[in-house]
Amino acid sequence: MTSAAALGLAMLAGMVFVIFIGFPISFTLLFLALVFGVIGLGWDQTFNLAYLQIWGTMKDEIFPAVPLFIFMGYMTEQAGLMERLFGALRSLLAPVRGALYIAVILTATIFAMATGIVGAAVTVLGIMAGSMMIKTGYDARLSAGAIAAGGTLGILIPPSVMLVVMGPVMGVPVNLLYSATFGPGLLLAGCYIAYSLVRSFIDPKLGPAMTMEERKVSYEAMTTEKADAPVISLGLLCLVAIAYLLFDWLLGQARAPRPSFTIGPFELSAVASVLAFLTAYLYFRNAYFRAVVISIAPLSALIGFTLGTIVGGLATPTEAASCGAFGAAVLALVYGRLSMKSATNAAIGTMVTSAMVLFLAVASTVFGAVFTKLGTASFITNYLLALPLSDWWKLTLIMAIFFVLGWPFEWPVIILVFLPIVFPVIEKLQFGLSKLELLIWFGALTAVNMQTSYLSPPVAMSAYYLRNVVPQWSLSTIYKGMSDYMLIQIIVLGLLLLFPQIALWLPKLVR
Repeated sequence: MTSAAALGLAMLAGMVFVIFIGFPISFTLLFLALVFGVIGLGWDQTFNLAYLQIWGTMKDEIFPAVPLFIFMGYMTEQAGLMERLFGALRSLLAPVRGALYIAVILTATIFAMATGIVGAAVTVLGIMAGSMMIKTGYDARLSAGAIAAGGTLGILIPPSVMLVVMGPVMGVPVNLLYSATFGPGLLLAGCYIAYSLVRSFIDPKLGPAMTMEERKVSYEAMTTEKADAPVISLGLLCLVAIAYLLFDWLLGQARAPRPSFTIGPFELSAVASVLAFLTAYLYFRNAYFRAVVISIAPLSALIGFTLGTIVGGLATPTEAASCGAFGAAVLALVYGRLSMKSATNAAIGTMVTSAMVLFLAVASTVFGAVFTKLGTASFITNYLLALPLSDWWKLTLIMAIFFVLGWPFEWPVIILVFLPIVFPVIEKLQFGLSKLELLIWFGALTAVNMQTSYLSPPVAMSAYYLRNVVPQWSLSTIYKGMSDYMLIQIIVLGLLLLFPQIALWLPKLVR
């Protein structure tokens, strides 16, 4: 190992040590890169590296999507769409044991598609469901775990900000990363729901069903809410638009060469007509159905338009994010929640979060450039490649390292600093996949792995978000609840390692 490579290792160790002390991550990365760069490379080369990396990051066409998606998330939160969604799902699932667990996880899953902000999701879910779960006698440990685990789905399920940042780092189109994480994300949500249901059916005391009186109150709360005409019109328009896009896609599929047993355009038209008639009939005749539609349809349409255009390759992430941000503001206006205060809160939250992510992106690229130029990245790559392990064990080792790093660090540090270090190793692994498929699969694995960082102590930011809004639950109770769901995440991560098609089936369809 050369002296320059040793200097790079010292820079890496210094970064870990200084961050553990409590210094801001972005300033630490930039300061260490400049200091060690001047020592090992000289001032001129370090300055040129920093200048080129900063300029290259500023010119990246993907990064403008970050503040737009963040604003979309904050605006949907300010619009109260999450509360409406939770209320509708809670009412629909009222007769089922563990209904609040399911409502929390389903709300988190759907809302994760509208915002990738974990802190906001966990906080709002805690405010909405925490006191209700305590009042109805739900188990504190299982309740805390469901809220914390469900709230972290926003980091995995598109439009995750992490995936927007990960795409340029790995050189993989963001729409393919988005499509690759749908499978693991929905699988995780399904496992969370299955676990909660099984526990509730084994021991009904953990999640009792709503009483008839509680169902009556819930029904009245939904059906007596004043619904303005614009809201109803918007819900109907969204339903019609979704139905039209889905039908158009199915019709396009039907026009393609197909076996004789497949459904044709005539059959599709008949089914679509029947569904449209039933929907319209129930909408205008049933107040309860109308309340559910008003609560679910507009947000679902916003999600469908934003993510559908990205995954389908119809729009870039930045273009879709701008439409999503505008759509979220329109929904807030229609629901009567767009005020100067809500707009200011969304703008401030967007600026603070975007500044953190984007400045960290700039600092990490400078750090990575100096680290690579010193030769340390090549040394680590060659060392990992020379290990007497099979490719499966090398990949498992990298996942284990990321899992441990997720305890003290949040995802931006791992994605922007540590991922580029092991990336050359990943590119040389052989699993019978094409290079693009390998990178997509690895991106999905890393995304699932990063989600565990919000549930694993000692940092586990979800625990602190939840503790702030539900002080009745102790940190130890929250940690115990999160540990159950983190075990589910590890199982899903193992399944994704063994069965890459969980992540690859959808990218193959949209490519």
